[in-house]
Amino acid sequence: MKTEKQIPISGRLIFAAIFILALLTAGGCAGSGSARHAPGVKIYAAEKPVSKCVRDDVDYAIDAYDPWECFNRNMYIFNYYFDTYLFLPVVHAYEWVMPDFLEERISGIFKNFSELGNLSNNILQGKVDGTAVTTFRILMNTTVGLGGMFDVATKSGLEVRKEDFGQTLGFYGVGPGPYVVLPILGPSTLRDTAGLAVDGAVRTLALYGATHDLSHKDTVRDAVNLTEAIDKRHQIPFRYYQSGSPFEYDFVRKVFLEDRKIEIGK
Repeated sequence: MKTEKQIPISGRLIFAAIFILALLTAGGCAGSGSARHAPGVKIYAAEKPVSKCVRDDVDYAIDAYDPWECFNRNMYIFNYYFDTYLFLPVVHAYEWVMPDFLEERISGIFKNFSELGNLSNNILQGKVDGTAVTTFRILMNTTVGLGGMFDVATKSGLEVRKEDFGQTLGFYGVGPGPYVVLPILGPSTLRDTAGLAVDGAVRTLALYGATHDLSHKDTVRDAVNLTEAIDKRHQIPFRYYQSGSPFEYDFVRKVFLEDRKIEIGK
């Protein structure tokens, strides 16, 4: 007798996010293509109004290709609500329950697992030095470092050679395309979104291979995915709308795009 296939936890979260997003963008973009936030929403913790920050004698150049700005600004607000009222409470509970020592060990395991993406993209870019260093990092941290719980490779002078598929596309001349704010994941570009999809597929295949022989593999995979998401958010100090600036969206966009230029230019 066949049983109904259950949707993974990560899948259910995405479906919920898309549903809420549909409600949000329907109200926020219907009235005007330049709407900056949904009607009635007051969440900007600005220390002073925009009129006090902008001077008439200065030209403010926007060095970003953001044709979907209405959608992106509404998505930014959605991410604020999701992060503040759902994700961060879970992260705080995780931090409260888990001793710091165990948090660091878990982070190390996930960082070591992510080295597979670094390795594949160093290979795709033909970076011999990066490929060699990443290979030795995986071998050292997986064995001596007990699966990555201890980063013995960095202590030995082998620094992380971080590469993702978005960087690989940029390495071969693919432009960033439009700026886009993704549900939950945050700032990206059209090119980096495609890169995230490829890196995610590689990670999923690796996880499936590692858990293939387990009796409750679906449950284990869901637990791994959820724990990794919590761990990643745990390591990011950024909090929405705590900058005190009315230009936070623009600032985050600028920092992200400039940071990606630097990473791809390495």
